[in-house]
Amino acid sequence: MNFDHEPADILDRLNQLRRADAPTHGGRVLSYVYDSGLAELDELAAGAIRAVQPVNGLDPTTFTSVAVMEREVVAFARDLLGGDSDVVGTVTTGGTESCLLAVKTARDVWRGAGASARTGMPRLLAPVTVHAAFQKAAHYFGLELDLVPVNGDGIVSASDLIARFGDDVALVVVSAPSYAHAAMDPVVEVAAAAAKHGIACHVDACIGGWILPFWEGVSPWNFSVAGVTSISADLHKFGYSPKGASVLLQRGRDRQRAQYFATTQWPGYPIVNPTILGSKSAGPLAAAWAITHALGTTGLAELAESCSRSTRALCDLINGIEGLRVIGNPVGPLMAVAADESVPTNRRVDAHHWADQVRTHGFLLQLQPSLVQSDDTVLPATTHLTITPVTESVLDELSAALLAAAEEVRGVAPISAAAALATLPAEVSAALSAPDAPPLTSEQAAGLLAVIGLQGASDGLPERMAPLLALIGALPAPLTERLLTELIARLVEPTN
Repeated sequence: MNFDHEPADILDRLNQLRRADAPTHGGRVLSYVYDSGLAELDELAAGAIRAVQPVNGLDPTTFTSVAVMEREVVAFARDLLGGDSDVVGTVTTGGTESCLLAVKTARDVWRGAGASARTGMPRLLAPVTVHAAFQKAAHYFGLELDLVPVNGDGIVSASDLIARFGDDVALVVVSAPSYAHAAMDPVVEVAAAAAKHGIACHVDACIGGWILPFWEGVSPWNFSVAGVTSISADLHKFGYSPKGASVLLQRGRDRQRAQYFATTQWPGYPIVNPTILGSKSAGPLAAAWAITHALGTTGLAELAESCSRSTRALCDLINGIEGLRVIGNPVGPLMAVAADESVPTNRRVDAHHWADQVRTHGFLLQLQPSLVQSDDTVLPATTHLTITPVTESVLDELSAALLAAAEEVRGVAPISAAAALATLPAEVSAALSAPDAPPLTSEQAAGLLAVIGLQGASDGLPERMAPLLALIGALPAPLTERLLTELIARLVEPTN
C-alpha cells in the first residue's frame, strides 16, 4: 500500500513533537506525572498495551480478557482499600470519570423509583477543597453544589459539614487527602453522621488510594470505616500505570448497579455500560493489570517508602527556608507551599515567584491561585509539589534548586490584583470588571488573550506564570474561566 507519509517519517515527527513536552521521567515535573523510576515497569506496561491494542473494552463477553483483567484489578483494589465481598467496582478511564460516576450513582439512588421517587434538585455537599471533578459532576448531572469553607491549612470541620446535612443531600464527599493542600478530611466523623442520616458518603482517594495504605499515621479513611459507600482511587497516580486508569468501588451490588446505563430500546445490539464511555481502549486496563501483578502490595509499599523519605526531607527543607512555609501537616506524598507572613516582608518568599524561579533551575512546580471562600476568608496562593519514587534520585539537585530560587526572589513582592489589572489597557480593565458585561464571543475572548499576552497555539504560555495567576485572581471567576476555555480551545484548533 502507498502511504501519504512513510511510517518512519511520521514517527520521527512525533518524536520531534515530544521533545517540546515537559519531561515525563526523571523527576523534573512535580505534578501530572507519577514516575516509579523503574524502566522495567514502563516496558511491561507498553507490552501489555500492545497485546490488547485492537481490543474493544466495550464488550467483555466478546473480549473475555477484559472481564478477567478488570475482575482481578478490582479484587486487588478492594483488598487494598479494606473492602469485603460486598464491595464491587469498575475500572474507569481516570479519576474524573470515577468521580462523575460516583455522583451519578448517588443522584439516581437519591431519586429512587416508583412511589418513593423524589423530585427537585439534589445537593452535592463537600469541602471547598474537593477536587474540581465534583464541580463538573454537579454541572453535568444537575445537582446543587454546596461547598463548605476550610481553615487556612485546608482542613474542614466535620461539624461544619454535618450541620449542612438534609434530606436533599444525595452525596457528601470527603478527600483522602485533598489535592491542593494534602489535608486529610474527617472521614470517620462525616461517614458515621452520613450513615445516621441515610446519606451516601464518597471518599475521593484518587491521589491517595494507592499509597495511603502504606503511609504512617493516617487516620481511618477506607471501607473499614462504617458509612463509606464509595471510593475512587487512580491507578495512573500511585499505582504507576499509564493514563488513564482508575477504580471506582461501591459498597453494595444494588447501589453499584445504579451506576450502569443499559438499553435494548434501539435496533442495534443491547447496550450495557458501567462507565460513561462505550467503546474504549483496553490498553490502560491491561497496563494497570500487569503492573499490579508485578508490584503487588510489597512493591507498592517499597515505592511508598521512597516517597515518604523524599516528602519528609522536602517538608523539612522548605520549612527551614526563611519566608516560606508548608501548609499544615501534609498527608501523603504531596504538599502546598505558601509565603510565610510571620516574617518581615523583605524576607518573605512569594510562592508563585519562587515556583517560576525554580523552573529556571530545571524543575516544574505547579502554581495554585488564592481563593476567596463563601465566608469571605481567603486561602493563600500556593505552589504544589507531588513527590514520586523517582524524586529520591534527584533529591539533592531539587533541594539545591529550591534553596537557590528562594534566595533569588526573596523580598520580591507578590503581584497584586491591582498591579495585574494595571497591565491591561484602562478601557479593557473597566470592561472586564463590569458586573453586567455581556458574554464574550470567541473573537472577543481571543482578542483579550492577545492583550494579556497569551497569543494561542503558536506562542504557548509565558515563561513566568505568576503574572497570569495574579490576573486570574483579579478578574471575576466566570471571566477567567471563559478566557482559559478560549485559550485551551485555540491550542488545538487547526492553524490554517
